[in-house]
Amino acid sequence: MQQIEHIKKQIQPDYLATIIYTSGTTGNPKGVMLSHKNIVSNVLSSIECFDFCDSNECSLSFLPLNHVFERTIMYIYLHKGIEVYFAEGMETIAQNLKEVKPVVFTTVPRLLEKVYEKIDAKGSELSGFKRKMFNWAVNLGLQYDVDPQNRSFLYNVQLKIADAFIYKKWREAIGGKIKAIITGSAACQVKLLKLFTAANIIVMEGYGLTETSPVVSVNRYQSSGRKFGTIGKVVKDVEVKIADDGEIICRGPNIMMGYYKHTELTNEVVKDGWFYTGDIGTFIDNTFLKITDRKKEIFKISGGKYIAPLPIENKMKESPYIEQIMVVGQNEKFVGALIVPSVDKIKEYFAKVGIQFDNEFDLSTNKDILKLVRTELNQFNQLFSAHEQVKKISISPN
Repeated sequence: MQQIEHIKKQIQPDYLATIIYTSGTTGNPKGVMLSHKNIVSNVLSSIECFDFCDSNECSLSFLPLNHVFERTIMYIYLHKGIEVYFAEGMETIAQNLKEVKPVVFTTVPRLLEKVYEKIDAKGSELSGFKRKMFNWAVNLGLQYDVDPQNRSFLYNVQLKIADAFIYKKWREAIGGKIKAIITGSAACQVKLLKLFTAANIIVMEGYGLTETSPVVSVNRYQSSGRKFGTIGKVVKDVEVKIADDGEIICRGPNIMMGYYKHTELTNEVVKDGWFYTGDIGTFIDNTFLKITDRKKEIFKISGGKYIAPLPIENKMKESPYIEQIMVVGQNEKFVGALIVPSVDKIKEYFAKVGIQFDNEFDLSTNKDILKLVRTELNQFNQLFSAHEQVKKISISPN
């Protein structure tokens, strides 16, 4: 113990604690140098967001610990004395949730989508009155407003009925004791946020980067601290402002020491203590931070109009038949999209309308699939300006 105390005294807050490499989604991976001060300050800034769970409760962890998101969350769990169970593997998460019965776990939006897809698949197997109840509960959830003042007495009564017959089973499927799910790394569909919240499964969507240790903002557990479609309130000790070109910039004790052996890259993103995130955003009600796009992903079509792909992609992904989508069109006459279809959902649809689905289909050329996807896109296109509408699509062949 004396030796440990001696070593601890030698370590200063500004010393390097870890190097975590970025995912490289917008370039080559970079080694982000984080100090002890960076990490500890972010843990202390974020811990107030976890006031809903106590030291006698537990969590389930399955995201990689070599990413700063799960690493910092782990430190928060340790600080609060929350028990941590690790999933045996990605394929056993559903089983492990039932075994562990956590009150909280972290995830990414795609895994959350898969959770709902399983719930929806179970609902599709129902028939008669039970199927009608399931569909009614889903439609009720889609009308959910996080502000209790905007929910009528009748709506709240309906929520209780839906909870007794439908939503309770959703919670049981993920252990039965869940209070909140923390999600980040990408935008979560508002549709899912409404449905899970209506089922009393609070989804706390947040925002951060490896370079910010990572937490910048979080939607809180309390309803007054949440707003659908945003990434929540900025955590304490972190400053955020919107630059003249719309870029989100932030500063605080959580900002990285720099990129490992890349001083020139560090100087490009850290200026006068402010870290330039590369994300375009705004504040809603002067309180809730909202990302509108990635600065590097905005492009211009040949007519001179700028296109922000993110809101278009997020809206299109609300279709059950579209699993992934990438909006393109740099210097082209109009916007196009590369689409990965949801094969399972398309199979279900074809079965209902009497179209035979052949597993040997080339998805990119099948006329029925193209017609279905195009119909979905046309519905969503109406929500966008003429120059933002997806005019041409290409579907992944498998």
